[in-house]
Amino acid sequence: MSKKSFIAALIAVMSSAVIVLSFSACGSDSRNTEYIDGTYTGRSSDFKEDESGNGAGYGEVTIKIENNKIADCTFMMYELDGTLKDENYGADLSRENRLKAQKAVQSADKYASGVIGKSSVDDIDAISGATISCNEFKEAINDALKKAEKTS
Repeated sequence: MSKKSFIAALIAVMSSAVIVLSFSACGSDSRNTEYIDGTYTGRSSDFKEDESGNGAGYGEVTIKIENNKIADCTFMMYELDGTLKDENYGADLSRENRLKAQKAVQSADKYASGVIGKSSVDDIDAISGATISCNEFKEAINDALKKAEKTS
């Protein structure tokens, strides 16, 4: 087998795997869950810090459910002491870490708006440099959705 043929075959196998995984993700139970209309708050667990000592805190979401979908969402991030992470978050850090901290804060609105009209966070992708906040967002949304679930 030539090198070109091997690479082509490898790409075909990898593409098939991605397609299969994409379809299996679509069958997620969260897409079949029914929710009660209303407003719900969810919170992530506490994140202690990354390997650089940054990012400690937690996230909170408030969602409004209408017709089994998220109609509105706000996402706020807090330091472990309850201080809101805002435009001053990271001011005492190095330039690189301050920019990273502010990128995380700015991602909050993007994550919140990205979930409008959906019934799960399965399709939300992390913004580069804001992975911790994405994980907090997903955990908080799932907590809020669990509270909104219609029980039999």
